[in-house]
Amino acid sequence: MNQDITQKTYKKLCFEVSYSDLSFCVIDLISNKIITYKSYSINKNNVLEEELWKIFVENPILDDKYDDVVVLHNSNLNTLVPSSLFDPNYLGSYLQYNSKVFETDYFAFDYLDTYDLNNVFIPYTNINNYLLDHYDTFDYKNCNSIFVKKALDFSKNKDTKQVWVHFQHDRFEITVTKNTNLLLFNTFTYNSLEDFIYFLLFTYEQLQLNPETIPVQFLGAISEESDAFKIAYKYIRNCSLLDVSHLKFVLDVPESDLLKHFILFHS
Repeated sequence: MNQDITQKTYKKLCFEVSYSDLSFCVIDLISNKIITYKSYSINKNNVLEEELWKIFVENPILDDKYDDVVVLHNSNLNTLVPSSLFDPNYLGSYLQYNSKVFETDYFAFDYLDTYDLNNVFIPYTNINNYLLDHYDTFDYKNCNSIFVKKALDFSKNKDTKQVWVHFQHDRFEITVTKNTNLLLFNTFTYNSLEDFIYFLLFTYEQLQLNPETIPVQFLGAISEESDAFKIAYKYIRNCSLLDVSHLKFVLDVPESDLLKHFILFHS
């Protein structure tokens, strides 16, 4: 977005949206600090546009001017495709093997340029349309593009395999890396802790990862006191939360929120 320097606000607005939740943060582009951030649950029984309208009414800051607006679609309707196998004319065909795809669906993709990967996904078009009434322009991405890219970034010069889990209240994403190579990305929905640990150990088994030696790092809605972390620690020797301590002073946010909103804050 080309702007006259006198019109720049040096602020960036980031949303993370799904049909059940909305979070947003405002970032100061000079100091990189988080000015404010909030999260809301969305009542699935109500009209989505009405739920979004209430959030906008409650937060006048959302009507401010911003140099950049980014919308992250928190959805598991995505799949990763190497550029060597990718054709943007056939986006729907990549998704049909792991998602129910309809002729009316709209498809998009994020290009992870450093790693020559494409994340094909189905965006929430009604959420995009609602936000277009508020902002002249914005970029939108799939949350898993950021999760996978950060996992690959962190794996640089690490010759051992590493497991990364983005934990959410009804599903989790799992990425396995080895020195900037993506070995696996998958997403699992779960209804119980038993489901969660089954899928996690199943992934270890399928990739022949030794739970005694291959570490798993968690981010998202999880803490060392949570039951999910405790059950993982019972079966996998090297369990830890992603180390975000270095970001605490940069972003001026508590560590628990840095983990929970890691993807939002890195959009």
